[in-house]
Amino acid sequence: MTSAPDDVLHLLRQHGHPLEAGDLDALMQGVAAAPEGLAGPEWVELIAPNADATLTRALTAWRAKLAVSDGGLEEAPAPASRLAALRAELAGRGLDGFVVPRADEHQGEYVPKSAQRLAWLTGFSGSAGLAIVLAGKAAIFIDGRYTLAVRGQVDLRAFVPHQVPEQSPENWIAANLPKGGKLGFDPWLQTIDGYDRFARACQKAGGSFVPVESNPIDTVWKDRPAAPLAPVLPHPVEFAGETSESRRRRIADIVRDKGADVVLITQPDSIAWLLNVRGGDVPRTPFALGFALLHTDGHVDLYMDRRKIPDRTVAWLGNAVTLAPPNELGAALDIMGKAGKRVMVESSTAPYWAATRLQTAGVTVVRDADPVALPKACKNEVELNGIRAAHRRDGAAVSRFLSWLGQESKSGKLREIEVSDRLQALREETGQLRDLSFDTISGAGPNGAIVHYRAAPATERRLAPGSLDLVDSGGQYRDGTTDITRTVAVGTPTPEMKDRFTRVLKGHIALAMARFPVGTTGSQLDALARYSLWQAGLDYDHGTGHGVGAYLSVHEGPHRISKVANSIALQPGMIVSNEPGYYKTGEYGIRIENLVAVKEAKIEGADRRYLEFETLTHAPIDLACVDAGLLTDAERAWLNSYHARVRDIVGPQVDEPTRAWLAEATRAI
Repeated sequence: MTSAPDDVLHLLRQHGHPLEAGDLDALMQGVAAAPEGLAGPEWVELIAPNADATLTRALTAWRAKLAVSDGGLEEAPAPASRLAALRAELAGRGLDGFVVPRADEHQGEYVPKSAQRLAWLTGFSGSAGLAIVLAGKAAIFIDGRYTLAVRGQVDLRAFVPHQVPEQSPENWIAANLPKGGKLGFDPWLQTIDGYDRFARACQKAGGSFVPVESNPIDTVWKDRPAAPLAPVLPHPVEFAGETSESRRRRIADIVRDKGADVVLITQPDSIAWLLNVRGGDVPRTPFALGFALLHTDGHVDLYMDRRKIPDRTVAWLGNAVTLAPPNELGAALDIMGKAGKRVMVESSTAPYWAATRLQTAGVTVVRDADPVALPKACKNEVELNGIRAAHRRDGAAVSRFLSWLGQESKSGKLREIEVSDRLQALREETGQLRDLSFDTISGAGPNGAIVHYRAAPATERRLAPGSLDLVDSGGQYRDGTTDITRTVAVGTPTPEMKDRFTRVLKGHIALAMARFPVGTTGSQLDALARYSLWQAGLDYDHGTGHGVGAYLSVHEGPHRISKVANSIALQPGMIVSNEPGYYKTGEYGIRIENLVAVKEAKIEGADRRYLEFETLTHAPIDLACVDAGLLTDAERAWLNSYHARVRDIVGPQVDEPTRAWLAEATRAI
């Protein structure tokens, strides 16, 4: 720990903030552990609400020093000594193995540095994964997005990779846990549903699934970062379109109708939406980590570190929100048991700890979906207008980038990191970017075939002539979240590349043009995006579309477009991505992604209500990769119309050279 510098202490005293040195050190450790982008300049408010420029500079310099340490998270593969230390700790606790998920207590896609236990232990940095460590063997489980990435990040002598669903963790446990073996797990990191599956697998092996009092990785991870403390800020009604009071009462009615007295909310994005606040505890997603209890009278008990809630946000929350430290949640659940309360819990996301605490307290548990998820997914008109504005702004930045890329890539010297850095810089020039919405995927040539590739100095490639470059990126703006993928030709693409690109485009257009009756799910539409690829014996191993939040998570449920069955019907106001792709391992990757909004379709003579998509994203699709002969007249008309709209929206926002490039990039074909 770096103690408070004397100049900072002196300036704080001058400003009337005589914090104790120990308290100040702990606060700054938490501030430094939070991502700087989403925390914004407002983080200074947590230390000294009325800081002047001199104090701000001193605090900023101190934070920079504290942020240098990443707790060893950038080491990939991770040193073998970490696995050995964990095994020694497990043996000392009488455990035969331990489950190490990617998730934190909230099961989110992004987790704070302090919760990145899987990355620290293995070196794997993907957004989904799980490791199981036994005394004599260890395995890491990933999905189809990371089959290539895992082999470059993890020591394969220590961890054997398995792709889900071909090999599930449960089946591996059943086959490898020794008879009578005790497989440990952290009850805060295991969901209620997950516990049931893993416990059955352990029973099948003749062993047991055992909760631990404290996570053994936290014991052996000596330089583990502090828990993050980013400021929790009001999200004004001008962006939200509805007051928190209205939202709380709306959700409270759902809870009452489900036969419960209170709901335990464990998803931070649900809390952010419900209370009209935003945070910055994790990378790329503007929410604050915490838990909440919503009562049927609309009152909320918020369990969150008070140090990250500025006084103005406390006032914003009002008297209907009671603040309490996170460690008091257990006692609150105990009280509910004594009062005979019925508590709603989503078993797919709530920690097993909550289930056992509620059961012990004698609470009647009502298992049901998070009541916030579906209302949150259906954006109101104010949110939709903000999202449209964000996409217009973002489309101009992306178009400027594509113009630059087309010119600079001719040299053959551009590298992947330079490409992603340039795109971020252009988004920052809008003056409204809070952060990226996820780590930019900049994949040149063979790296483009790695679905969730992240460029690093050791792996990045040049954009070589005759290759394809895949760039998947997005931005977080206060009025909306964006996500766009463009695949561009560097030089002249091969006939095969053009064929595959055009088939992906045909699938994209088919989905964009779809009209479907109310009640249709994304799983029922997924085949539209794959049909042209299927006719050539081709496919891709990821979903076609994910939900997107309103200045919230770039991956949002409960809806999606995927082969995987989903019972949630698409509804007006939902935002979803349209991103079919094709990936040829070792050669190239192709993906075309726009965000779309579900809206009512007006069809003359229709015998029922129909829905369709409004395309929100505005940036050219590379015509050099299109084989126009493969397009139908309707598909060609859609592409020409889309490009005309891009020209109309983006053109007035960019400089003359970019406008000239745009005219050619969006020409009719």
